[in-house]
Amino acid sequence: MNKKTLFKTIALTIGSIAIMSATSHEAKADDENTIKLELSTGGTVVIDLLPDIAPKGAERIRTLTKDGFYDGLTFHRVITGFMAQTGDPTGTGMHGSNYPDLPAEFSNYAYKRGTVGMARTYNIDSANSQFFICFTDNGCSSLTGQYTVVGQVREGMEFVDAVAVGEPPANPSKIVKMTVAGAEKKEAEEKAEKTGTAE
Repeated sequence: MNKKTLFKTIALTIGSIAIMSATSHEAKADDENTIKLELSTGGTVVIDLLPDIAPKGAERIRTLTKDGFYDGLTFHRVITGFMAQTGDPTGTGMHGSNYPDLPAEFSNYAYKRGTVGMARTYNIDSANSQFFICFTDNGCSSLTGQYTVVGQVREGMEFVDAVAVGEPPANPSKIVKMTVAGAEKKEAEEKAEKTGTAE
């Protein structure tokens, strides 16, 4: 192998390692911004958080999810053609978490089917733990720039479509379990390590 070929091989190897490291870092970042909702309607909804648009809102959803706050909560306000709202531990729509309310993080991100927004009162800086998922492209369009967009459903909207309707519904649908993909993956890796050590 001549010097020129050797130099090219080394350069390509270094480049490959750099690309692999960057890809691995991006995957970890994406996992931290991927939320999974296991719903009582029979399946899992995958949501991509949008920290570039709403860093505080995305962080709040992540934190509460890791706390197990959303597990078992109902969809207390569900309006056909509009949205399904959840995130109130009392199921009344009047309460939130013990964390302080968040400032508004309004953007030009257009509300459409599967957009996830932070619910609030008339006070624009009152978002806390409640969020809603839009059913249609048109139903929530008037909310653009008025409510913080925190995420977008990537898959599983059919399970949101099946959520019981009402304010509140007579038999409300629930979030069985809500997880952050990154935390879920870390748990699985730790479990595998323990199992390997035990053997």
